[in-house]
Amino acid sequence: MYSRLFSLTTCLFLLWLGLLALAADAQQRVEQPAYSENVASDVAYLRDQAGRGDAMANDKLGHLYMTGTGVSLNYAEAAKFLHAAAEQGVTEAEFALGYLYEHGKGMPHDYRKAFAYYTSAARKGHLTATNNLGLLYEYGHGIRRDVRQAEYLFRYVAERGNPVAQCNLGTLYFGGRGITQNYRKAAEWFRKAAENGYAPGQQILAWMYFTGSGVPRDYAIGTQWLQLAAHAGDPRAQVDLGYLYEQGKGVPLDYVTAYEWYETAQSGGEQRASERLRRLSKVMTKEQISRAEMSFRHLSISTHKPDLVEQSQRIGNAFNREP
Repeated sequence: MYSRLFSLTTCLFLLWLGLLALAADAQQRVEQPAYSENVASDVAYLRDQAGRGDAMANDKLGHLYMTGTGVSLNYAEAAKFLHAAAEQGVTEAEFALGYLYEHGKGMPHDYRKAFAYYTSAARKGHLTATNNLGLLYEYGHGIRRDVRQAEYLFRYVAERGNPVAQCNLGTLYFGGRGITQNYRKAAEWFRKAAENGYAPGQQILAWMYFTGSGVPRDYAIGTQWLQLAAHAGDPRAQVDLGYLYEQGKGVPLDYVTAYEWYETAQSGGEQRASERLRRLSKVMTKEQISRAEMSFRHLSISTHKPDLVEQSQRIGNAFNREP
């Protein structure tokens, strides 16, 4: 049974890394201004000021349209105002434009322009732009691939306490693509991210404890980290925790609790959960399923939402909604 779990967690982690390579931890930070109760009046005022060439009004309008705050979400309109602000040297506008160009939101997808705007913002000390610049170097998007430069940029941000950059740095050391593979260093940075309350860092650190990669194998500690990530609302951690309960690994064997976590993960969009529920329901009684569904409706799990400081593209963010 242990080998079965080892194989499963290994496959899941490799899949996780594959997804990370396709949609790595890009960050965004939105400085939201304070608004009165009459947002429409605020928008009208900002439009008037923007028309007079006010850089900060253009920047604020750009972010309102970028996040759909008080106005309809409109990336193209956001880009128009952000360009006006960026031309006057507003760092947040440069960063936001880098994000829009990187992801093709409201304008054609253009890594070179993303690189240029991120570079400008990073030179002014914008840490999230610096992290995203590291990703462009890591994957050779808009610039020649340079993993050492990516490592330098991730480390610069990670050492200043940013958990997403800490995860990115850990992933570099774990994967060893263009850099010496080092599980111990990877675990150290994943731990820092986990201790900063970053659910993906907690989840991957749990896997490292389950498999003894860079840390001593310890199911008890791994389960603790996985539980933290699951309760923080990470669907991947939730489905993995459900599996532990289903198999009785690190926690008591409990089909009802496993079913609850699978349902929670499914509600969060985790595709693996549906198949797990189907298989588990075949070995559960109707009474057990009824109890699990009742408990699920009353289960208090926080939703893993981004704050205004950082958030990874991989788990969704405020800029990634379609209009």
